[in-house]
Amino acid sequence: MPLRYLIAKAILKAHTPALRGCEIDPLAWIGPGAHITQSKVGRYSYVGNFSTVIQAQIGAFCSIASGCIIGGAAHPMDRVSSSPAFHRGRNVLGKNFAHHPPEGALDTYIGNDVWIGSNCLVKSGVRIGDGAVLGMGSVLTKDVGDYEVWAGNPAKIIRRRFDVETASDLARTRWWDYDEAALAAAAKYFPDVSAFLRYARGV
Repeated sequence: MPLRYLIAKAILKAHTPALRGCEIDPLAWIGPGAHITQSKVGRYSYVGNFSTVIQAQIGAFCSIASGCIIGGAAHPMDRVSSSPAFHRGRNVLGKNFAHHPPEGALDTYIGNDVWIGSNCLVKSGVRIGDGAVLGMGSVLTKDVGDYEVWAGNPAKIIRRRFDVETASDLARTRWWDYDEAALAAAAKYFPDVSAFLRYARGV
């Protein structure tokens, strides 16, 4: 392996994730340079390199690629100024001309087994259902249903991963809540949805 590549990888790993007020499952993975505040990340979920997550609830087995921004503070648009210099509390400008209450930040909810492609922007307050997919570079401002595939700017539904009945059956299994032994037993059926559903009904 070329030395230059190894040095570059070492530099990347030196970017320690910045975490504040978070609940990160021990089985989750947070990439170098990620910035996560006031959020929860479920088991076997990962947040990619240099992604930002603010005030979000992320379920289990989620795949969040690098360069994503999820959630964030809102700015009031019905006042004279939207600048935080006119809000109460600390801000990046280090100046408060007044102490009016800021806009309340909204929680963003991401279900289980959600895949968010690289460089996506997800507006605070959005809900993304279980099994959903958001294509790379998308700008999401609306709620996404279970097992829906969205993409674009602004993001729109492209298709569904499965028909409505299959998606409903999958959601009912709640396989992401299986314990380690149950996951190990069920995993061999994962390439074939019908086979997995037959197996899940049997258990």
